[in-house]
Amino acid sequence: RTRRSATRSSVGRSPAPARDHHVRASAPPTATEMPRLATLRAKKKPKGFELVEDTLEEIERQMRDAESVSSDGKRKQETSWAIFRLHHQRSRYVYEMYYKRKLISRELYDWLLREGFGDEHLIAKWKKQGYERLCCVRCIQTRDTNFGSVCICRVPKAQREAGAAHVQCKNCGCEGCATGD
Repeated sequence: RTRRSATRSSVGRSPAPARDHHVRASAPPTATEMPRLATLRAKKKPKGFELVEDTLEEIERQMRDAESVSSDGKRKQETSWAIFRLHHQRSRYVYEMYYKRKLISRELYDWLLREGFGDEHLIAKWKKQGYERLCCVRCIQTRDTNFGSVCICRVPKAQREAGAAHVQCKNCGCEGCATGD
């Protein structure tokens, strides 16, 4: 056989099976979804964690309770509002303990963010002028809205239309997180 005929005969064959045939059914949760579990390989908790441990455990317990609440009679978005509020509360607690009250060290603050006890993107926005009361990062993302603007909760109440005085955000249920309110 010549070289040309050998290549023609292999054309009708089915390709070899892919070596990476183990595909994961679902992706693992990200660090921002839930705090990491303590394992033997994990770093030890920094000094001073006992100051914030009780409060963070209480918020975590409330988060588990909020996840198990039934969604009967609620809109699709309303089912996650309680979780958003608790996530905001936990991040705000970490932020205030470090930046406002100065009760925890930088090492502990960094560890808490790394372990998922606070949302570092939300905290970064709280440090900027005009975003001190921001409820969630989704409310300032313009790609999620029809007209390329921010969420209604970011509009100060004085600038809203007369009929829209009591409006809730569809993302997180916030009633107004504009700095001027």
